[in-house]
Amino acid sequence: MRNEKVYKLTLTALMAALSYVVFTFLQIKVTLPGGDATSFHLGNAVCVLGALLLGGVYGGIGGAIGMTIGDLLDPVYIVYAPKTFILKFCIGLITGLIAHKIGKISTSNDNKHVFKWTLIASVCGMVFNVIFDPLFGYFYKRVIMGKPAAEVALAWNITTTSVNAVISVVAAVIIYMALRPALKKANLFLEIK
Repeated sequence: MRNEKVYKLTLTALMAALSYVVFTFLQIKVTLPGGDATSFHLGNAVCVLGALLLGGVYGGIGGAIGMTIGDLLDPVYIVYAPKTFILKFCIGLITGLIAHKIGKISTSNDNKHVFKWTLIASVCGMVFNVIFDPLFGYFYKRVIMGKPAAEVALAWNITTTSVNAVISVVAAVIIYMALRPALKKANLFLEIK
């Protein structure tokens, strides 16, 4: 590929737009006491997919930007935009690090190896989110924003984050494994080193 940097930036922008659309328009919002909310969504799947396709930094930035814009444009979530950016960027970093630096999925031609490391990397990124999204959210709501209903929100956040994680891993792995041969055939597949 001749201009890899432009291609990476274009795909990063595509991942940002896709994560925004998926998070904003394909979510099931759960309203919580105190005017708070949580939701079931596939935004994290796009963040993981971006990290698998582009590496941790570019994939994480794409997912983080898209979901942060989604937060900024929603009156309920607007106060959580900084938290979203940090957590989604970390999902991408962790997924990309494991997939490309440890599993070396972009240079392998063994489909079993690629599937195994794609699954492991996706699970690790989502396990990070399952642990830190509710904890960071609780701290953010309780300490920084002073919301008294933070405990009620914590239980719901753990539930939605866990469900989102399972669905995101399944979706990201299936889509990546389907896209990989198509991108290789079109000479659009990036080898992340």
